[in-house]
Order: sequence, then C-alpha cells, then structure tokens
Amino acid sequence: MSIELSLEVGREKLSFNTGYLAKQADGAVAVSYGEVVVFASVVMSHELKEGQDFFPLTVDYREKSYAAGKFPGGFIKRESRPSDKEVLTSRLTDRPIRPLFPADFINEVQIIIYVLSADRTNQHDIFSINAASAALAISGIPFQGPVGAVRVGRLNGEWIVNPTFSESDESDIDLVVAGTKKAVTMIEGSSKNVSEDDMIDAVEFAHKHIVRICETQEELAKAVNRPPITYTPFVPDDKLRSEIKGRYLPDIDRLSEHKIKHIRENAKSDIIDRAKKELAEAFPDTIGQASGIIDELDGEFVRKRILESGSRADGRGLRDIRPIDIMLGILPRAHGSAVFTRGETQSLGITTLGSVDDVQRMDDIEGEGSKSFMLHYHFPPFSVGETGRHGGVGRREIGHGMLAERALEYVIPGNKDFPYTIRQVSEILESNGSSSMASVCSASLSLYNAGVPLKAAVAGIAMGLVMEGDKYAVLSDIIGLEDHLGDMDFKVTGTENGITAFQMDIKIQGITPAIMRAALDQAKEGRLHILSIMNKVQPMPEKQLSPYAPKMKTIMINPEKIGAVIGPGGKTIRQIIEETGSDVNVEDDGSVTLTGPTQKSVEMAEEYIRAITEEVEVNRIYEGTVRRLFEFGAMVEILPGKEGLIHISKLANQRVNKVEDVVKIGDRVRVKVIKVDDRGRIDLSLKDVD
Repeated sequence: MSIELSLEVGREKLSFNTGYLAKQADGAVAVSYGEVVVFASVVMSHELKEGQDFFPLTVDYREKSYAAGKFPGGFIKRESRPSDKEVLTSRLTDRPIRPLFPADFINEVQIIIYVLSADRTNQHDIFSINAASAALAISGIPFQGPVGAVRVGRLNGEWIVNPTFSESDESDIDLVVAGTKKAVTMIEGSSKNVSEDDMIDAVEFAHKHIVRICETQEELAKAVNRPPITYTPFVPDDKLRSEIKGRYLPDIDRLSEHKIKHIRENAKSDIIDRAKKELAEAFPDTIGQASGIIDELDGEFVRKRILESGSRADGRGLRDIRPIDIMLGILPRAHGSAVFTRGETQSLGITTLGSVDDVQRMDDIEGEGSKSFMLHYHFPPFSVGETGRHGGVGRREIGHGMLAERALEYVIPGNKDFPYTIRQVSEILESNGSSSMASVCSASLSLYNAGVPLKAAVAGIAMGLVMEGDKYAVLSDIIGLEDHLGDMDFKVTGTENGITAFQMDIKIQGITPAIMRAALDQAKEGRLHILSIMNKVQPMPEKQLSPYAPKMKTIMINPEKIGAVIGPGGKTIRQIIEETGSDVNVEDDGSVTLTGPTQKSVEMAEEYIRAITEEVEVNRIYEGTVRRLFEFGAMVEILPGKEGLIHISKLANQRVNKVEDVVKIGDRVRVKVIKVDDRGRIDLSLKDVD
C-alpha cells in the first residue's frame, strides 16, 4: 500500500511517499519537491563479521542523467564513477545521520540514494538527507532520528527556505542545516562576510522548518507501523576492561605528560601492545577490544582534565592557538607558494595561474558550466607518519578541498578584474588536526604571494567541544585527539569582517544556541589572531605577478566584429595565434582575452585585433602594404583584412603611364582615405599625403 504525506516548505510542497517502490528494502522513500524526485533505500545486514567491533555505515548518492533528460557524458553512455558533487552529497547525507545510531549497534547499514528527476530549478542535495532519514525512520532499524534538512538563503534582507539555484547565486549566505526536532546536528555552507549574529539567526530560522519535516517523518513511520528490527548489541568485555584498568590505568594517565603527537601515540601503542601480549591467554576471544578500551580510558582522562581544569592534551588553555610559522615564495618556479604551519599541522599552498582555456568544465544534471577557481587538497600518508595508499583522491580529499575552496570563493576577484584561471593546491605535509583550515590559510597566503588581488585575507579555525551533562568546554584550534574524542568539529573561516564558510558536525544529540554562540565568538577571536599573524608576514598581494606566470589582458571589441577576428573557418584567429604566440578567447559579448608567454606577445595580439576591428576613417592617413596591381590602380591593405584602391590618377601629382612605375607588390606606402562608399569600398590616395 502506497502512503504519502506532505507539508509546505517554502514555495513548494515537500512530499514523502513509501510502499510502492523497492518493497524488498528494509526502508524505501521517494521525496518530491516541485519536479525533483529523490529516492532513498536502506538495508541492514543481519549477520556480523567475525571480530567486528565497529559500525559500518555507507551512504551512496547518485545523480542519474535521465533525471534531467540527458545522456551521460563520455564515450560509454552510462553512469560510471561518482562525480565530486555526488561524493560531497554522500558526505553531506552521512554526517547528520551517523551519530544517531545506538552506540551498541554495529550491524552494517547501506543507504543508496538516486536522483530520479531534476528540474534544474530546485536544488536537490538536501532532499537526499530527508529521503535517507525517512527511509531509516520507517525501516525498523534502530535509529534515534528522524533528521530534517533545509537550505537557507537571504535576499533583500529576508530569510528564504530552499532557495532555487538562481536565488542562491544572488544570496549572501548559502547554508545547509540538518537536525532533529530537539537540536541542530550539522551545518555546512558559505557566505559573503556575514556576521556571527546572522549565522545564529539563519540556523534558528532553519530549525523551525526542520521540526515540521521531522514531525512529518514521524507520522509516516507511524502510518507504516513496521516493528523494530532486532539486533545483537555489541557488548564490550567488562572483565577485560576491569583488568586493563587495574593494570594499566596509571600508564594511561601518564600519557598526558607527552605533548608531542608521535611521542604520545607511541606511548599509547606500547600500552596496547603490552596489554594484548599479557592478556591474550586470559581473554583469547575479546583481546581485540583492548585497543578500543585503552583509547576510551585515555579519552576519559583527556575529557575530565578539560572540563575540570581547562587543561588540554598538548598543554594549551581552552582558547589558546598553537604556534604559527609562515614561509613565503619557497618554490621558485611556482606562480605563488606559502607554507603555513600551526603546531604539528603544516600545509604547503601552491598557486598556478592559467588562461581561460584552463577552466574546469562541468556537465551534470544541472547543466553545463565551468569554474575558474579550484582548490585541490592532498593528504599523503607520510603527513601522519604512516604508510598507506597514495595517489588517489578519496572522499576526504574531495570534502576538505571543497570546504577550503568555498572559504576563498568570496574573496577571489572576478574575471573582468583578474582574467586568470586559478588552481590552488594544498599539500598536507604534516597533520595533527585542522588540516583543512591550515589549507585555507596557506592558500590565502599563496594567492597573495602570487599577486592575486584578493578582496581580503582569509583564515580558518576548527573548534571543538567536550560536554558532560550541563557542563561543557569549547576548544579553539583542536588537534586530532580532541577531534577524535570530542563532541563537535566546527570549522569556521572568514576575513576580518565576517564569515565566508562553515561546517559543523555534532557527535552527540545536538547543541544549544548558547553553545553555538560561544563557539562562534571564540572562533572569531581565534580567526582574528591568526589573521593578525598572516597580515604581518604578507599584508597585501604582491604588486607584480611571477615572471613565469602567463601574461594576460582582456579587451572589448564591437560584437559585430567577432566574425572578422575569427575569419572564414577560423583562418584569421589561427593566424593571430601563430604570428603572436598568444592564445585568443572570444566571448559573445565582445570580450577578448589574450594570453601569452610574454607581455610583448600579448601586445602584438592586441594590436592585431584592434587593427582588424578598427573602423576606417575618411581623411586619415594609414601605412599599408601593396597587395595587387591592375592597369587602373593598386590595392593596398591598410588594416588586416581591409584593402582600398589607389586609382592610377591618385598615385602621383603628374601623369602616370604604368602603375608599376610608382609602386610594386609588397611596397609599404602611406596613403590617405578619401572615400568609403555605402558598400564599404575604400578609395585611397598616394598623392594627397603630405
């Protein structure tokens, strides 16, 4: 039996439908909004793998080309590996859902989401969260949701829910908020220098709609009335835990003496190795839990010290920022470079400037597009002192790179002011937390070093939270251990004047507005501290681009002259490129971008194009080349592709018997334009030149 429930959200009706599609899945729901249809299925494995002690949740979001009435791109006309956008949306869906499963639940759960219909008006990524949550809510799988999600924008000072693509482009904030009826569990988005107060207002506005979406999902689950699925709870070995506490607790407590990451980790590994060796005989079936137990006990010590004394694992206070070191221009052939080191986290930022032809082309169900600024994040295993897979791009690289890219988008100059394609790379050379935020800082410095005229410098900081009951502590600039053992990871980036990007993930049931306010205020304090250091080292963009950067200039021509620049079959534009060594990109509005290896090559191309597009003026003197001879006169090219006739009577003041007596093919001559008729024919004179 098909069941459908709906509610009004923004300008459209948000509908949840189940009971018709994919009836063999544990839960399946189709969410529709306008002409968008997003389908989610969820299935739980009833068998545990031997030795399994963790919760394997996978979320796989895919956009089907047929959803927009398109063929997939590429040689093989079928969907293949997920795009960056699909990976990012998978992560977006996973993050608010994952914390809401019981701690003792470790059965594998797989969520598969398809975009079945896309209207190119409404943004469909947020409906992935709603569909996945609804599928879980009706499935009987243990889930402490439901979760609702909306996108928030602001136009003309008014908050709007679920803005269209075009509305988001015009909005000064683009915020995805997810949460339960009680609290917000995830925030992600970008903005154009908005204030902390605006952020709070946007989140509170979003949560009002989230509550209604969650209530509708609860009604749907009640209507389906599926009994809870039974599972075998994961029960840690209490006897093993007690034995480890009795033997190794003082050693675990002394881990706090080690402030350096690798020394601390080595000391903890030694305790784990000893426990596994010394207790293996007594606990042969559960000794694999030793690592998790020791990690948990260590976490209890770390959290207790933070809450009771404000003392952190590396010795800092709650608001303290790790020591910062900056080096600029360390790569001589790169167009810009900077090393940003904060504590034991280090990012090498590299800027490369390219032409219009270097833009990243995109083709998905939303249509074709391109972007001229991109940031790529690399996290090699040596950055954490490990061996491992190297060279591929995983979900972490895509997610962290996009967050840093969003952080800087607002300050990147427009193409008219700076017509370069910009590729920014962050090579993480060392990591102990907040590597994505270090990437923002190194990128901002590298772009300044490259001479890119940013609107302002941008810095990023990651905030953490430790909470027990009503007592909590907000941590500035968290390290990896605090991220792992803490209750929140809240990344905030911005300039001196406001926020440019944010990402908040909660590991508990949610946080109060008071905690969010405290985190934002503390983040601002830390961000301004970091910016002050960055500005001391590189306060402004370099005045000159690297000598190895391509030279570029944009000029405007009459759109009616575009055909003349291109020429028949592209002959003219190819000639310009061959003769000057500069690339030429012509837009429909008459803008022409010239890119060459030297300033001289660009200037030559500009001269060529201006000559082609120049209007011939009567009474003006031109220097031209004799191209053809006739009995009655000579044809002279006065501008590229534009020839005029010197009648034999206009060659000299005296009578001329033969044209060849005065001029020959190839001669450079100064001539005067005496007439341009209504058909564009040009009459020239040699004798009237003073």
